[in-house]
Amino acid sequence: MQQEDDLRGLAKIMDFMRAVSILFVVINIYWYCYEAIQLWGINIGVVDKMLMNFQRTAGLFSSIVWTKLFCVVLLALSCLGTKGVKEEKITWTKINTFLATGFVFFFLNWWILALPLPLVANTALYIFTMTVGYICLLMAGLYMSRLLKSNLMEDVFNNENESFMQETRLMENEYSVNLPTKFWYAKKQHNGWINVVNPFRASIVLGTPGSGKSYAVVNNYIKQQIEKGFSLYCYDFKYPDLSTIVYNHLKNHQDAYKVVPKFYVINFDDPRGSHRCNPINPEFMTDISDAYESAYTIMLNLNKTWIQKQGDFFVESPIILLASIIWYLKIYENGKYCTFPHAIEFLCKRYEDIFPILTSYSELENYLSPFMDAWQGGAADQLMGQIASAKIPLSRMISPQLYWVMTGNDFSLDINNPAEPKILCVGNNPDRQNIYSAALGLYNSRIVKLINKKGQLKSSVIIDELPTIYFRGLDNLIATARSNKVAVCLGFQDFSQLNRDYGDKESKVVMNTVGNIFSGQVVGETAKTLSERFGKVLQKRQSMTINRNDKSTSISTQMDSLIPPSKISNLTQGMFVGAVSDNFDERIEQKIFHAEIVVDNAKVAAETKAYEPIPAVASFIDADGEDKMKQTIDDNYRRIKLDVAEIVKTEIERIKNDPALQHLIKAD
Repeated sequence: MQQEDDLRGLAKIMDFMRAVSILFVVINIYWYCYEAIQLWGINIGVVDKMLMNFQRTAGLFSSIVWTKLFCVVLLALSCLGTKGVKEEKITWTKINTFLATGFVFFFLNWWILALPLPLVANTALYIFTMTVGYICLLMAGLYMSRLLKSNLMEDVFNNENESFMQETRLMENEYSVNLPTKFWYAKKQHNGWINVVNPFRASIVLGTPGSGKSYAVVNNYIKQQIEKGFSLYCYDFKYPDLSTIVYNHLKNHQDAYKVVPKFYVINFDDPRGSHRCNPINPEFMTDISDAYESAYTIMLNLNKTWIQKQGDFFVESPIILLASIIWYLKIYENGKYCTFPHAIEFLCKRYEDIFPILTSYSELENYLSPFMDAWQGGAADQLMGQIASAKIPLSRMISPQLYWVMTGNDFSLDINNPAEPKILCVGNNPDRQNIYSAALGLYNSRIVKLINKKGQLKSSVIIDELPTIYFRGLDNLIATARSNKVAVCLGFQDFSQLNRDYGDKESKVVMNTVGNIFSGQVVGETAKTLSERFGKVLQKRQSMTINRNDKSTSISTQMDSLIPPSKISNLTQGMFVGAVSDNFDERIEQKIFHAEIVVDNAKVAAETKAYEPIPAVASFIDADGEDKMKQTIDDNYRRIKLDVAEIVKTEIERIKNDPALQHLIKAD
């Protein structure tokens, strides 16, 4: 009731001011058209005296503009209390039209009084223009007031309500990655920064294909970390896209390193452009668990469905068998033949030869007891099934080129060794993904073990298109590598992709332990998960009810999503949402961002144009100028087969000549 009384009182005040405004119009006409009004027989002596006093004391009529200005000011104030909206089709174009017309007719009509026309005609024309001008200004004021009070339809997507202030400071340190941004807040574009001051808390970059995650984020990670002297491991799914950036940026920023790292490439497609490296180098395997890790990585990369079935009999059996072979090659003749190709060839031999050889070593006897029980118990079908589970997937990897790359020792995988830092790029091929991913996953697992140690250089692991490869131990690396200064950056398209290829448990650990997250356009459950992660904020809600005679507006506040899923699902290319982590001594008040990452396209184009291709590593040209690549690679392939055949022959002879081991042969 009190509110209604207040509204009625306010309405009366507005009506009074409008009446005074009209009175000033009448006074202006009466003063400046006085002669014509006298001719019409209108003569009010009291009014004349009052107006003369006003003129004498305040100079109210010293200019024709003063009374008009008082009139317009009172008119504007009266419009603030406007109520009742008959229509919603009010636009700024209509308002501006009325405003301009009213200004011209109301303020610029002084010259009419000087026209060479009869006095009555001049006065009538002046009164007409004043009236039209006043009505137009009144309409503009009413429309403007109504529009400002009923602006619900101006921001139909709630952009203003969901915009927020973001970090505008540049916060750099010796490890940071800093990305310039542009963001919208309070109806204005601002320049800001995404400051990843602690990249060792791991980063993930999400986004559907074409959202700009590699161009805007991953490429910047590579460049800035090279500029700050990181040793680097980069998984390049579409070789040589990322590798070319790494090679050229390293070449141009060697002064960032105390010891300049050497650049290495693993590329199974082109042996000329690939270094050779043995991922199961015996020097870096200290325990049979290392062999088990390698076998696990290989088999799960070859059989992605096994990731969901870890612990099953027919999953663990082939892994244990392959691990036993790898460890056997490690201890045989001090690891002379300990390479992955030798392990494949050894596995392909007759099981009547494999098991006596392996079980003749006490270190492997317990590992292989399930196989020996099946063999000696006459369960040949079960045994063949166990062996076939290992042989069939591994047979896909029998390739002379792959054998060539994985049997050399051009470098070791301790990329953050202070004495010999390295920059390593491993290239995959989407057309041969299923074959190469297993071998590359082996490099990944070995690198994870070797770099996650104290006393090493700061290093970075860049994995773009993560689901194309099974990275065993990734969750543990993210959780524990921070103290060893290992920065992990993972790029993939969607959380569902990670769930599919890594399983629910491991993918959730990865998602929940990363400290820095970037997301371009994603949809569905991923968008909902991210929206929940960014939390809620107090937002205004306005509602309006309009009837024939009145209008009521109510404003309320409620907690709502800071960045709703619908916004994340419709992000423009180059626009990212996310959150960063901070440090004790580098506090970031606003960790969440929703901004466009600014990339200097002209600079990037100029850099790309100046890039040199990665040079060839090996030459297979002989003294006569003939290309011997195929012959060299085939010779290496045959040598591995001969090595394994000789190992089997020698070992069987040893067992036959040792009375303590002859019972193993008899089991055949």
